[in-house]
Amino acid sequence: MKVIGSKKDEVNRYTEEQLFTLLENGVNGPYYSSLTRYQDADSTYWLLLKIPRDRINITVNSFPFMSQLSEPLALYIMLGIIFILILILGYSYTVARRIQKPLKTISEGLNEMIRGNYNTRIEVDAEEEFKQMGEKFNYMADMIEKTTEDKRLAEESKQQMIMDLSHDLKTPITTIQGYAQALYEGRVDDAERQRKYLTYIYNKSTQVTKLILNMVELLKTDSPDFLLKTDRYELGDFLREVIADTYGEIEKKSFNLQFQVPNHAVYARFDPELLARVVHNIISNALMYNNNGTLLRIEVIPQEEFVMIEIADNGVGIPNELQTTIFNPFVRGDKARTATGGTGLGLAIAMKNTERMGGRLTLSSNDKEMTVFKIEIPK
Repeated sequence: MKVIGSKKDEVNRYTEEQLFTLLENGVNGPYYSSLTRYQDADSTYWLLLKIPRDRINITVNSFPFMSQLSEPLALYIMLGIIFILILILGYSYTVARRIQKPLKTISEGLNEMIRGNYNTRIEVDAEEEFKQMGEKFNYMADMIEKTTEDKRLAEESKQQMIMDLSHDLKTPITTIQGYAQALYEGRVDDAERQRKYLTYIYNKSTQVTKLILNMVELLKTDSPDFLLKTDRYELGDFLREVIADTYGEIEKKSFNLQFQVPNHAVYARFDPELLARVVHNIISNALMYNNNGTLLRIEVIPQEEFVMIEIADNGVGIPNELQTTIFNPFVRGDKARTATGGTGLGLAIAMKNTERMGGRLTLSSNDKEMTVFKIEIPK
């Protein structure tokens, strides 16, 4: 064993076990011990390094560069770091506030919607993303409010329809009951009066049947299960057949009929049964409320994306106060809901049928014609 430096103990030889023990106790013993191997061309040697622990001083410097700086400069750097940290904290607080404010506005708006205040709208003054959220919230609120209002109006319309139906059924049924009771009790001896009473009963029962059938048709057309049978048909020939079915009534009232169609074939997509009912109802409406000799014009006018059917007359017209509600159920052009009028469902059915086919039915007038119904159906 060769010693470099001054030997501090009496040990001149180490066994393998002693070396391992020495290395294990190197952490807590009086010496810091380290063992390594090296070799040359002839032999292999082991180097044992023993350093007294009191000669070792271990220093950890988290900022090694600070030791190389002057004290004032190091102070400035530390102050700069603290200032940057304060800026980061301040910015984080500001950003948190800017995020929290629009989120609070949106949350309050949602709470109002939950309470049923569907007219709630919010205004978000923040970044573009939050503004878009506010706009989408307001759009959602618009849709919910519109749906709720439509539902309310539909419910009111349903209630009004039931009341109107009850009213229109009550009058003829009461008449039928009165005449039938007089005949049943034998209070009518004259044969002519009996025939007259029976005629009243027949006419009123026909009116009730027509009203019920129209009501069933209106509800059936409005049902989501209603099956359309649309296809492309030539409109001129179709209208000629529909007019032929009502020509007897037109002649009976001495109406002057003008039927105008283009020289070429005009095709449109529609359900023949539904469109026939639309045209028939409008013609019947004109025959019912106008005087003899009225001019009735039926014209086919092709457009770019649809075909228009105009059914117009120069009769008495429809009062202005009724024009906005004329397509509602149980609204009649004679203003009063009398027993002599129609069912008040014809134009409502016409509107529903037209909309079912993807078309539109409108009412207008011009200088020569007091009433102009325009039926638009897709090509």
